[in-house]
Amino acid sequence: MTNHKPKATNFFILLLSIFTLSCSSKKETKNEEGERPNIVFIIADDMAWDDSGAYGHPNIRTPNIDKLAEDGMRFDQAYLTANSCSPSRTSIITGLYPHNTNAEQLHWPLTPDKITFVEKLKASGYWTAQAGKWHMGDAIKDRFDEVYDVGTSGFQLAPDGTKAKQKGDGSGCENWVPVLQARPKDKPFFLWLAAVDPHRPYTDSIVKNPQTIEDVIVPPYMPDTENVRRDFVYYYNEILRLDDYVGKVVEELDRQGISENTLILFISDNGRPFPRDKTTLYDGGIKTPWIVKWPKKVKPKSVCDNLVSAVDIAPTFLQLAGLESLPSFEGHDFSDLLTNPEAKIRDMVYAEDHWHDYEDYTRAIRTKKLKYIRNFYTDLPNTPSADAFVSGTFTDMLKMKENGELTEAQLACFIIPRPSEELYDMVKDPYELNNLAGNADYQESLEAMRSEMKEIRLLTHDSLPAFRTPDEFDRETGKSNSFRRRPRPSKKEMEKIILETAQPNKKE
Repeated sequence: MTNHKPKATNFFILLLSIFTLSCSSKKETKNEEGERPNIVFIIADDMAWDDSGAYGHPNIRTPNIDKLAEDGMRFDQAYLTANSCSPSRTSIITGLYPHNTNAEQLHWPLTPDKITFVEKLKASGYWTAQAGKWHMGDAIKDRFDEVYDVGTSGFQLAPDGTKAKQKGDGSGCENWVPVLQARPKDKPFFLWLAAVDPHRPYTDSIVKNPQTIEDVIVPPYMPDTENVRRDFVYYYNEILRLDDYVGKVVEELDRQGISENTLILFISDNGRPFPRDKTTLYDGGIKTPWIVKWPKKVKPKSVCDNLVSAVDIAPTFLQLAGLESLPSFEGHDFSDLLTNPEAKIRDMVYAEDHWHDYEDYTRAIRTKKLKYIRNFYTDLPNTPSADAFVSGTFTDMLKMKENGELTEAQLACFIIPRPSEELYDMVKDPYELNNLAGNADYQESLEAMRSEMKEIRLLTHDSLPAFRTPDEFDRETGKSNSFRRRPRPSKKEMEKIILETAQPNKKE
């Protein structure tokens, strides 16, 4: 039916437009209970889920992260959609699984057609800013009011918002508090605070009271040697430095008197930068610390044991801001868990493994009890990331492999061919050492998980790429190959690479 409207003067139309925009603005800036929360999103770089006191590590000194959990809610079943830095971040900001971001490989930038939750917050009246590691490409920087990318800025922000030519300490966190101090005081705000810690490379003397090799807990899939322990000490020390900056942010929020209605979410972008952790789909690669502090809503010392995924962050932040989720988002709003941790928003999480220094293509489904991994490129070993490859840990592992001194679990990075399927009972086997895919007692579970993976791949249009991307580094020596360039090669360069080096993929 056609709508017929009476004629009106231009002046009347102008007044009506202003009134409508004003009402719309007021509606957007309030949620059901009035004032919208400030949101502070803190993301560590390469931190394992259990490497803090909050998650039971007896030796790492993380008083500020521990205090977040004491004052808020600790999530014990939180997972990332990717085991790699930039694909994880671009998935979070778009609310999409990595294979739908156009940025699924390491260093590939987000394309400008992708919608982020940040621009929706900004359009609704939030002041939005980023400080620290960026790693998502230049196309979406305008979605924030301010971006202080530590990778390109080379400056430290002064409290008044001006840029000073002061080199940071390498943590990526130097501008966190200054950004908070420089914010407009008449708007709710969203901050994306991204650390570089505890990403490699590591250096000496970054904290006054460093951890010791006696503090280290070595997982069973790595050898317990002095070099491995020293490598862990460097990693622990960067967590200490990160923890200090987390405390400074909380202190500044308290100083400004805005802690009560400020939600802090602390997570990591992927797991520990060690062999069989980062770039794998074991829990060491995709399980994340996930702590929410929001005094106005979240009860202190609360714990949630239900599943959440990083793809759930985008719809949740919009909901908390009183905005509708976007049709493109592939996650679920988890805000109900903040007041009712017994609620359940999902039965499983889905995670992806793409090119990261070395080619790979693996998928995983994780329920509260089971983990199912499908290795599509079984002819490729589970080689660690390039920075872990040259670490003291992997150097020892390579030597011990040659001498036949590694256990079966410690040989996981070298196995060729890999099994096409892996199934683990995560309750009985949290380190994922006993593959049950061939166990008759688990065949029903295996078939169910296999079917579930096929369904989610179909629903999200996840399929094998047409070709394999060449490794950037040699898998035996770790030396750089000349034909892989960063960031994404041009179409012409990629076509040449495909013709010269790529292997065609077979259909699933």
